[in-house]
Amino acid sequence: MTEDMAARVEALESILVAKGYVDPAALDTIVTTYSHDVGPRNGARVVARAWVDPAYRERLLTDATAAIAELGHGGRQGEHMVALENTPECHHVVVCTLCSCYPWPVLGLPPTWYKSPAYRSRVVRDPRGVLAEFGTHLPDGTRIAVHDSTAEVRYLVVPMRPPGTEDLAEDALAALVTRDGMIGTALL
Repeated sequence: MTEDMAARVEALESILVAKGYVDPAALDTIVTTYSHDVGPRNGARVVARAWVDPAYRERLLTDATAAIAELGHGGRQGEHMVALENTPECHHVVVCTLCSCYPWPVLGLPPTWYKSPAYRSRVVRDPRGVLAEFGTHLPDGTRIAVHDSTAEVRYLVVPMRPPGTEDLAEDALAALVTRDGMIGTALL
């Protein structure tokens, strides 16, 4: 967040608190919840478990909502999850073309670009071009599947496990997983 934007947010928060519209403690609780209790670390743990546990991976790909709940994650905005596994043949990328439907319990707060009209419209028309703008370059033979998230279904991309990580423990693997990788706009 730019300094100008941060100053504007702080000024707005001060006004809302002064008028009694919001409780500062409630705001702190919300920020803490999405910074520490839900978010990309949760999704990263799901992905890492799928990489090391073939039975869990199968459950995740069959019923993502239940498999994610096994690790203690779920709830609002994560009620109906579908896991999509990237392979050398097919790369998945997620968008919400209507608004910004997003799986908060496993990915945390959505990035600003995810909600932007440019991303929402362009990734459907030119996914390879948009991914290239993110620095994600895929081989010409890799098919790109774009999935439109809705209020009914939200997606979690399971990125390909990076080569050379066969000896890493689950926690170390989770540290390699990024939010953008679980949206499909980045490679790990």
